[in-house]
Amino acid sequence: MTDFIHHDFLLENDYASELYHTYASSMPIIDYHNHLPPQQIAADLNFNNLTNVWIDGDHYKWRAMRTMGVAEEFITGKASDSEKFEKWAQIVPYTMRNPLYHWTHLELKRYFGIDELLTSKNASEIYKTTAEMLSKPENSCRGLISKMNVSVLCTTEDPTDDLSHHKELATSNFSTKVSTAFRPDKAILIEQEGFNAYLDSLEEVWGKSIDSFDGLCTALEDRITYFNENGCTLSDHGLEYVPYTKFTETEVKAIFKKRREHKEISASDAEKYKTAILLFLSNKYHKHGWVQQFHLGALRNNNSRMHNLLGPDTGWDSIGDWSQAQGLSNFLNTLDSSNALAKTIIYNLNPRDNEVVAAMIGNFNDGSVKGKIQFGSGWWFLDQKDGMEKQMNALSNMGLISCFIGMLTDSRSFLSFPRHEYFRRILCNLLGKEIATGQLPNDMEWIGKLVQDISYNNAKNYFNF
Repeated sequence: MTDFIHHDFLLENDYASELYHTYASSMPIIDYHNHLPPQQIAADLNFNNLTNVWIDGDHYKWRAMRTMGVAEEFITGKASDSEKFEKWAQIVPYTMRNPLYHWTHLELKRYFGIDELLTSKNASEIYKTTAEMLSKPENSCRGLISKMNVSVLCTTEDPTDDLSHHKELATSNFSTKVSTAFRPDKAILIEQEGFNAYLDSLEEVWGKSIDSFDGLCTALEDRITYFNENGCTLSDHGLEYVPYTKFTETEVKAIFKKRREHKEISASDAEKYKTAILLFLSNKYHKHGWVQQFHLGALRNNNSRMHNLLGPDTGWDSIGDWSQAQGLSNFLNTLDSSNALAKTIIYNLNPRDNEVVAAMIGNFNDGSVKGKIQFGSGWWFLDQKDGMEKQMNALSNMGLISCFIGMLTDSRSFLSFPRHEYFRRILCNLLGKEIATGQLPNDMEWIGKLVQDISYNNAKNYFNF
């Protein structure tokens, strides 16, 4: 039987193969947005087994296991690591046509040299073999990163983080640059139950009381300055949509004071506050020359029973269907009108809005920076072959894919970096098929350059890494 993950996996013709193997495969990786724990990188931790590095925290796998009727005991419960892995291996053959099937076998091959298809029959052997390999120094957290030729990675931290692990890494001999992205969502989402408790924790870090809107703005600006001094050049926001409602300073100050006093506020007041604080933050990002990222469209915590039991980020989120265009346009236009619009990446989770976002970015690409406003790569439910192709097709049709800054993992797993290879193969196949049909010229040198730019060079220049 031919290896599943073979030399030309996903590459359907010779043009695609040449583009990938000659131009894309050797390019370093810039993973500019992920959720890897920096403390584990700083400690250069070795994982005990595949369950620890591969299944723990991976809500993609958890959703699949639940769909197959696997009890929660073997997912997030008290079952042993080996039992959890056995359950995962049992369902892998049933994940065909889900990206998990591709990712699973790509990761087994790239990190461990395993060509076998994972099933219940070989689960025990693979578990033991990989556990032994993971115990070796070359397969520590840093080793796993280096093995995939990662030149830069950016984790995601709250404003309250002291960045101690990033400071440690900055003075280490680790060849990969580890930076961070500033994510202040908990200070924005005023309607959420934990808003005041979060501001209390921000007070402790800042060392001063936050009893006014101006006080919050000063605290956040000070934290932005602190992050900037420690090498941060990106922000990130996970929002349902970009809010935009007209407000006055007097209104926003009163809304904040009312909420800080633990009183209820209306939905329209919440929108005014969120618009004001997000505009404030975006102005500060521009001041520091940061890149701002907006991940839009996730409908979170749909299953209240399981959310109450297990908490957030455990597999109960899906695609939302909010209107995106008008608010996003007004928000970007307000910043642009005062020449305070930072480089911006917009990630869309609902595929119906691909063309909306692809067309929107062209309104604010003003010639000052190549690809200043980016349509971010397919993420979460769309970081699979069909989702990536649709995102790239929309970008190509409405804008210039040649300016695209490419892929990121958005992952909590140290074994997720082959997703860059997955993306590059899909990109090369997309272009290779159009060369074969005459829709693109057979100019491999030029198209190869575009592939290298999308794979690495555009991101390197965009982020000034």
